[in-house]
Amino acid sequence: MMRFCSAHLTLFTKSLQVLALAVAVCFTLGATDAGSRYTNLNHRLMCTCGCSELLGECNHVGCQSSGKELDELTAGIAGGKNDKDILSSFALKYGATVLAAPTTQGFDLVAWIAPFAVFAAALLGTILLVKRWSADKAEVAALATDPATDALRAKIRRETGSDGGY
Repeated sequence: MMRFCSAHLTLFTKSLQVLALAVAVCFTLGATDAGSRYTNLNHRLMCTCGCSELLGECNHVGCQSSGKELDELTAGIAGGKNDKDILSSFALKYGATVLAAPTTQGFDLVAWIAPFAVFAAALLGTILLVKRWSADKAEVAALATDPATDALRAKIRRETGSDGGY
């Protein structure tokens, strides 16, 4: 009886492994598909006609750039180039502005770091400003309860006949 349960457990384990492999294969099929690669790459490039649209989204009438560039992209994929080589060839031919996002190397790394650095600096400045305001408010509150200040206010009220507008 013990042997029977062990065999079922082994069969169940092997079945789970086959199922996990099948799921992994199904998910990776679309990632290597030429159509999905084409869509991925044309959304990582900008149209060079000046419309400021992604290459795959350029839809204005009479665009003379997008058709030619999409044909170049198709030829690169059909030629067996990898994504990095295709993007590099476009950047070499049309300039770095053809890339929809800057690279993560060299000076382009600043484009990725700068927004976070500016946010951190603004957050720090805001925190310091709020602390300063809180300290000023505490000083004003201390002045409000100062006996000398109270005596001065009472004297002003007596001499001007004013109740402070309240």
